[in-house]
Amino acid sequence: MTARVARGDGAPQTSAEERGGGPPRLNMTEPFKKSVAREYFESLVIAVVLALFIRTFVVQAFKIPTGSMEPNLLIGDHLLVNKLVFGPYARDTERMLLPMKEIARRDVIVFKYPEDPERDFIKRVIGLPGEQIEVRHKRVYVNGRLIDEPYAHYLEQPPAVPEELEPGGDRQGLSGDPRENYGPVTVPPKHYFVMGDNRDNSQDSRYWGFLPRDYVKGRALVIYWSYEAETGNLLTGTRWGRLLHQVR
Repeated sequence: MTARVARGDGAPQTSAEERGGGPPRLNMTEPFKKSVAREYFESLVIAVVLALFIRTFVVQAFKIPTGSMEPNLLIGDHLLVNKLVFGPYARDTERMLLPMKEIARRDVIVFKYPEDPERDFIKRVIGLPGEQIEVRHKRVYVNGRLIDEPYAHYLEQPPAVPEELEPGGDRQGLSGDPRENYGPVTVPPKHYFVMGDNRDNSQDSRYWGFLPRDYVKGRALVIYWSYEAETGNLLTGTRWGRLLHQVR
């Protein structure tokens, strides 16, 4: 028992604890409340981080700026590009778990323009590593065989091809225009030969060479919006029939 010291008036003196003094006690059961501003700020940060992750590794928006892929892709088409499908994953487990594939002929891909990597181009894959590519009278031959190209468009249709002008024949008298005659060339390892579908109006591998594998960003997936700017009206300028059109 604690002894009480008498005050001068004879009344016992009480301690600070008995008078309710001493340091204040924290109520540990009271929940911590964040301010509204802080909650909004944290939500915004999470959204930005998630958006950057998706844009960097999963999907990216891309707008068609030129007519090099017409009539399959039009100026003003807005695409979603799958960046995960060609991801540089080395382990077999990653390839099994993730939706990945190798770049194949006919794939429509978005890539960094080799002569100006700050710009993005979109073309179709024609030649794979190790293949021999030759263009004769606008027709494309891979390893000496004519390939079927239902997607190709020409301002002037290719002429009939005489047998003596088939691949391996004499090139004397052929036009030097790369739109009509090109090669033969062999695609080096880890590179691709790409061309626009609009063959008479496309700046592609016939002019600037092979595309390095490391420059490929992804495969064009779907048109999420298409707009014809010349109309000047958002409603009437939207090409409604092209919305959610899969790129092939």
